[in-house]
Amino acid sequence: MDVGFIGLGAMGKAMARNLAVAGHAVRAWNRSGGAIEGVTMVDTPAQAFESDAVFTMLSDDAAIRSVVLAPGALDEARAGAVHIVASTISVAFASELVAAHEKAGVGFVSAPVLGRPDVAAKGELNVLAGGDPAAVERIRPLLEVIGGRIWDMGPHAPAANAAKIACNMMISMAIEAMAEAVVLTEANGLSRDRFFDLILGTLFGSRSYQVYSANIANGNYEPGFKAMLGLKDLRLASEVAADMGRALPMLAAVHGRMAEAVEAGLGDRDWSVMAELTIGASRPAPNQ
Repeated sequence: MDVGFIGLGAMGKAMARNLAVAGHAVRAWNRSGGAIEGVTMVDTPAQAFESDAVFTMLSDDAAIRSVVLAPGALDEARAGAVHIVASTISVAFASELVAAHEKAGVGFVSAPVLGRPDVAAKGELNVLAGGDPAAVERIRPLLEVIGGRIWDMGPHAPAANAAKIACNMMISMAIEAMAEAVVLTEANGLSRDRFFDLILGTLFGSRSYQVYSANIANGNYEPGFKAMLGLKDLRLASEVAADMGRALPMLAAVHGRMAEAVEAGLGDRDWSVMAELTIGASRPAPNQ
């Protein structure tokens, strides 16, 4: 299949490489250039749309708007093409994209992914696919290359985006929960390693707890997912809650804590660095 790819950050680069290795003809555009073995680089996003299917893996709504909608790349799309947006975007913008693609006569699938760059490199992402069932089936072979499992989020594309935002919200809550647990246990002489061994072996053995407990235990916050992006996703979750007129107190708490981390100059560290603010704030001052 001819595949276009727009956005070659750590995640996009791994996904595009896997598609090329699987035998698809991949042409890619990236704002800052770059090169991937087996992938043809093109000069404009519109050229990427001269394909059977096009993936977009850009950072946010504004990036997609400026790269895809503003320059009219959809107008250059091949007849029958399907655009797959794998980025984490707002529910409102996903609805806007549905309308824009219908107007342009281009298929649209929301397919945000769960997983970090190392998971993307292995082709084991969890793909949350929402949109017209016929369009999803047409590009399913591509999703199976990048994903270990494809999750059907139904025919309403924005539902996939709501699910991705909710998942990221819950991961941030898990990070904060572990940080607060460390406050209680360390104050009573129990090491982080020993406590995390307990929770991973009993109640909380999921990948999120495994990955982020290791970061907190080792104080190693090399970015897998940057705090500034985590803050963006929590803002998106807060916007959905506000649009519904609902108060979500746990969301408000982690949104505030992530904002503190970014304001403290930690935006380029892994988003689990927010745990250090909670743990550090619990320590008594030296003169106490």
